[in-house]
Amino acid sequence: MRFATLVMCVILTLLSACATKPPEKSRKGLTEQEVYESAQKHLNNGSWLAAIQTLQMLEENFPFGTYGEQAQLELIYAHYQADNFEDVIANAERFIRLHPQHRDVDYAYYMRGLASYNRESGFVGSIFGADNTDRDIGGAREAFDHFALFIQRFPNSPYASDAQKRMVYLRNVMARSEIHVANYYFKRGAYLAAAKRGSFVVENFQRTPAVPDGLAVMAQAYYLLDMKDMADTAVKVLAANFPDYPALKDNGEFDQTYYLKRHRRGWFSYVTFGLFERAELAGFDTRAQYSPEYQDETEFEKIEAPRPDKAG
Repeated sequence: MRFATLVMCVILTLLSACATKPPEKSRKGLTEQEVYESAQKHLNNGSWLAAIQTLQMLEENFPFGTYGEQAQLELIYAHYQADNFEDVIANAERFIRLHPQHRDVDYAYYMRGLASYNRESGFVGSIFGADNTDRDIGGAREAFDHFALFIQRFPNSPYASDAQKRMVYLRNVMARSEIHVANYYFKRGAYLAAAKRGSFVVENFQRTPAVPDGLAVMAQAYYLLDMKDMADTAVKVLAANFPDYPALKDNGEFDQTYYLKRHRRGWFSYVTFGLFERAELAGFDTRAQYSPEYQDETEFEKIEAPRPDKAG
């Protein structure tokens, strides 16, 4: 009996000691609560670098604390605001790996897609200007895939609607890239390769603004390849669906010279009476007609990211 009483006293003593144990402190002598509140101040003030450093300190000193998971989410947000898109992706994937069942894991999936989207925004904007044929839009495809997985797993997420809009835009970008490459092939005289690009757009990017150009690419390329039947078929589809396409004549025929342009005549052209003057395709690009939103440069501005819910 005395032994049982002694054991009970020891247990009560230990419980009392745990209850009165002071909170753990960081190397700088701050409690977890104090470090978290400091991080919140930096986030509220837009001091992203300071916020990142403070959130990292919170994780390092209190890995199993009350705010550990919240700090990881807010670290994703802070890196995004600081334009550290690679760090956003890395931290988002880390959170997904460590907390696959977390109530806010959808935020990590969404931010990963958003970071991929913005990481490629510079190229997305430039692809419609200078010739970037030697550039790859793999980043745009990656962002599209990230958003697709996110929507598949979290169709009811509050971020799902925005992700769907980004996917529509990215799909248009990928389709337009194919037309851009087709125009490059025309300049190189690779008409069959150009036709394949146009066909790829028509078959795989239905309902994008690049489809009429895809059909025109096929028509022009097949005519140049003396494949009249296939060219006529492409023209019929083009005329039936886009009768106002600028390369179509009033009678529905395809004007094969519509996209031909001539270089400015130099002294050699005048001397040879233009016999050696080169003509080339100017390119297929009807975005101004079928997709005027591409002219809006705000499409390429950085997207405002939502801030994760604060820990309760």
